[in-house]
Amino acid sequence: METDQTKEFAIANSANKRTSGEKVHVIACGAIAREILAVSKLNELDHIELTCLPAIWHAHPQKIAPGLEAAIAEARAAGASRIFIGYADCGTGGDIDRLCAREGVERLSGPHCYSFFTGNAEFSATWEDDVTAFYLTDFLARQFEAFVIQPLGLDRHPQLKDMYFGNYTKLIYLSQIEDEALQVKAREAADYLGLAYEYRHTGYGDLETELLAASKGS
Repeated sequence: METDQTKEFAIANSANKRTSGEKVHVIACGAIAREILAVSKLNELDHIELTCLPAIWHAHPQKIAPGLEAAIAEARAAGASRIFIGYADCGTGGDIDRLCAREGVERLSGPHCYSFFTGNAEFSATWEDDVTAFYLTDFLARQFEAFVIQPLGLDRHPQLKDMYFGNYTKLIYLSQIEDEALQVKAREAADYLGLAYEYRHTGYGDLETELLAASKGS
């Protein structure tokens, strides 16, 4: 379980190749830290610096915008001139957009990570077919107990499961990497919730596209 203390992840410089350019400070949700690091390594984005806020804040979305505001101020005080926000709206009701407008920074597009991993256009086009779906990403497949079961109190009050999930019909696992062990975990989560299981490999979706654009100042 992550704490409320900001965690920073430094991207190591490549031994063979370096991407030139001004440093870009990405302030992101801890739930996508692994994916941002992977995209950065894959595309040799050595000029990206990453700070992550606690992933568990998704259970308390009112904390996200104030946390981002503090992290932006801290980054600027440390000399960062280019900042990109590694969050979608993420249940903040527009608070992140209002913060971005005040601070003159941009964020990942879309309503949430399920959308930008799928690709925002595709997710929007198929949303009605999946309106009764509960989604997992690689992060949530790994951390299902810590980020779903425990925050909802299902470990203490399993009778609440039907109340929380009674209107869902399926669990869709949106995978960023193809990992059989994670697929097993996701299927076990579906079984635990009593939902049909569906697997979709998305890769990094619009996260990769938009991170590349941000790194180039596009």
